[in-house]
Amino acid sequence: MSVTLQPPAPAEAEPSTPAPPSVSPDSALPPWRDLLTRRNVLAGVAAVWLLSGVFMVPPEEQAVTTCFGSISDERVLPGVHYNWPWPVGSVFRLKVRQLQREVVGGEIVDNIVGTADPVAAQFITGDQNIIHVRTVVQYSVATPKEYLFRAVEVNGIVKNAVEAELGRQIAAREVDAVLTTEKPAIQEAVRGKAQGLVDRYGLGIVVSTVNIEQATAPPEAAEAFRDVAGARADAARIVNEAEGYANDTIPRARGEARQLQESARGFRNAKIARSEGDAARFTALTREYAKNPEVTRRRLYLETMEEVLPRLKKTIVDDDGNLDLTIMRRGQSNRQPPGDNAP
Repeated sequence: MSVTLQPPAPAEAEPSTPAPPSVSPDSALPPWRDLLTRRNVLAGVAAVWLLSGVFMVPPEEQAVTTCFGSISDERVLPGVHYNWPWPVGSVFRLKVRQLQREVVGGEIVDNIVGTADPVAAQFITGDQNIIHVRTVVQYSVATPKEYLFRAVEVNGIVKNAVEAELGRQIAAREVDAVLTTEKPAIQEAVRGKAQGLVDRYGLGIVVSTVNIEQATAPPEAAEAFRDVAGARADAARIVNEAEGYANDTIPRARGEARQLQESARGFRNAKIARSEGDAARFTALTREYAKNPEVTRRRLYLETMEEVLPRLKKTIVDDDGNLDLTIMRRGQSNRQPPGDNAP
């Protein structure tokens, strides 16, 4: 006898009780309070947006402000300022005291690495020689408004202006002058002409310095240029030595000539004075001779003998024809050499 087990019949589900509906806190607020909350949020956002327009300019900078794309203040000095926030307004800050730098002819690093363009440093002189010139130009911002809005690439314009004027100045001079004495003149001329060009463009900058850091001959002709420079240095040295010798000899010769002139003048004056004295003496003797000829003649004879006889070799003979030998011996002893001690 088999028995079949039947599963128990499921119990009937009890009817479920519906859950109470959820109530939102905002829906519980009255409409006027909801509107007030939204206004407060918008007011806060607006206040934050307006406060974001406060900005500060450091001491070394100046700024330019715009409003709806138009310039509202073209020169804002250092300090705390306010401008309409973005996107209504904008603030552009510039370091006006900082010197900016551009190089014509390639950077030194590029030359060392070998990535520099050799053609960029080549310039042709007035005597058809090619030289390599590297020039550094420094400039600063003078008018921020013009610097910001006149041109897009101000640095490139300044570099091109200096390069063009540098080529013009070098082409007007010979290679020797460019490599030696004309560098300061070229630098000043390039600076002035480049400043005039950027002023016509209205870029709002001041070109401070133009410095030719390197001016050399091409490597192929460097040895010849060094020989020429050495010869020029030798020539300058020789010229300086010659000028020094001339400066030493000419004053000495002029002094000697002046001394000879003074000596000649003194000799002439002495001769004239002596001649005048002799003439006056002769005139006086003539007058005395006319008064007493015999006495004057005898006196003149004796004075002449006193002057002439000491210079003559004399032998004295008396009226009887006797020779005074004592005088002769005395004269011979006087003429004996000083070292002879013989009796």
